[in-house]
Amino acid sequence: MRVALKTYAVLMLAQVALWSNPAHADWRDDIGTFRIGIVAEPGAGNSVPGLALLTDAYTKALGMKVEFVVARNYAALIEAQANARIEYAIYSATAYATASQRCLCIEPLVAPVDSDDAIGIRSVLLTRDGKLPDLAAMDSHRIAMAPSDSVGGSLLPLAALAAEGHKIAEDAPFLVHADSAAAAETMLVDGKADGLFGWVTAAADSRPGAPGTQARLEAAGLSATALRVVWTSGLLRYGPHAVRSDLDPEAKRRLTVFLTNLKSTTPDIYDLLESKHPGGFATVAPKDYEMAAAIVRFVSDRGQQQ
Repeated sequence: MRVALKTYAVLMLAQVALWSNPAHADWRDDIGTFRIGIVAEPGAGNSVPGLALLTDAYTKALGMKVEFVVARNYAALIEAQANARIEYAIYSATAYATASQRCLCIEPLVAPVDSDDAIGIRSVLLTRDGKLPDLAAMDSHRIAMAPSDSVGGSLLPLAALAAEGHKIAEDAPFLVHADSAAAAETMLVDGKADGLFGWVTAAADSRPGAPGTQARLEAAGLSATALRVVWTSGLLRYGPHAVRSDLDPEAKRRLTVFLTNLKSTTPDIYDLLESKHPGGFATVAPKDYEMAAAIVRFVSDRGQQQ
């Protein structure tokens, strides 16, 4: 009995010594306050719904003081993380790609998933009644597109085509940028265009998700049999939660475990953090944002040419 008690006491002292070792507390001590950057919804000012609850959840996950920093826009958020004023940021896909290009010191941890397992969108080139036979025939047909600043309806298809070696100028005579995505769809419905760049959601295993533009066209009166997909782009993944690469591995691990389990453990907190994609968080890597990086390069090249 004495031997067992002595052994137990030795083990307890060893564990206390292990966790009191400065090496285990250094990353928290070095950071002091863990700062999370977020951009508020348009018109919300500096307010974020449920901020106190979110702060408490992250505080418990990390075991340290946490503070949310509300940025006025993604440019300010990128600058703050690049300059180490925040450790963690919640980005759109193209904002993350811009941040990664700005500073090779940022890495994605997780990204949201839809309830149908979709993880992002793909651009599609649709035609009706076989009017556009293939991609090579575009320059002899009228192709409708969303406005030039639309990520899914304009930037994604043009950047994806450029990445495939099909460089198409935004002002190409066969492209017609409508005033809105809905107006571009109407052009195809009314027969004023032979093709249309739209979008679909996609799952991780390349299974199609929600039909997106095609469903809207069918709702507008076109039959499913009249529509055909001529071309599909690479995947534009939903925007990630990203941390600085120099963040301690234990902090990254804690955050990853917290976020990937958040939907199942505390769905109310998940809904506060992610209102658009209700399927939970999945781990991601930099390679998952290659299409977002292609869009950033496309926009940069366009700016240099103007």
